[in-house]
Amino acid sequence: MSINDSAPMARLPILIVPDPVLRKISRPVERVDEAVRRLLDDMVQSMIEGKGIGLAAIQVARPLRLIVTHLEEDEAPAQTLKLVNPEILWRSNEECVYEEGCLSLPDQTAEVARPARVRVRYVDEHGELREREAEGLLATCLQHEIDHLDGVLFIDYLSAVKRNIIVRKLKKAQRVAAVRA
Repeated sequence: MSINDSAPMARLPILIVPDPVLRKISRPVERVDEAVRRLLDDMVQSMIEGKGIGLAAIQVARPLRLIVTHLEEDEAPAQTLKLVNPEILWRSNEECVYEEGCLSLPDQTAEVARPARVRVRYVDEHGELREREAEGLLATCLQHEIDHLDGVLFIDYLSAVKRNIIVRKLKKAQRVAAVRA
C-alpha cells in the first residue's frame, strides 16, 4: 500500500483500561518505513489532541514498539520525540516522584516513584540508532511509555487497593457513558 505524504494525519482512538489489548507485549519494528513514520505522526497528533505528553502504539491498538513524547524541559519549547524499539540501558539509583496520569486511564492520577535518570537506546524516525540520557519528567515519561510496550501500566506500581479503586472508577465511567450513548 502506498502512502501519500500529503494525506492529513488521523486522530487515532485511544484504548481505555480495562481493555485487554493494553496488557499485550508489543513486538519490535523490523523496518522504519513510510507506514511507521505515518503511524508515529498520527500518534503525535492523537497525543497532543488528547492533551498527553506521551503515547505508546499499543494504546492505539498497534502492538508495535513505538512511543512518542511531547513535553517542555527546563522552560525550553516543547520537543517531540519519536522512538522506535526503545530500550532502557541504564537507570539511576536515585528516584523521583511524579503525579502520573495516562491517556488510557482518563482523569486518573497517582504518585509513582521511578528512577530520576535513564539512558535509552532507540531507532529514530529516519532509521538511525540513537542513545539519549534523560532526567526528571522526560525520564519518567520515557519509562512510563516503555512500560506500556511490555503491558505494564502506571497503576501496577500502586497498592492493590489504590489500583482497584482506579479501575472501578474507570469501569463505572464507561458504563455511564454507554448508557448515555
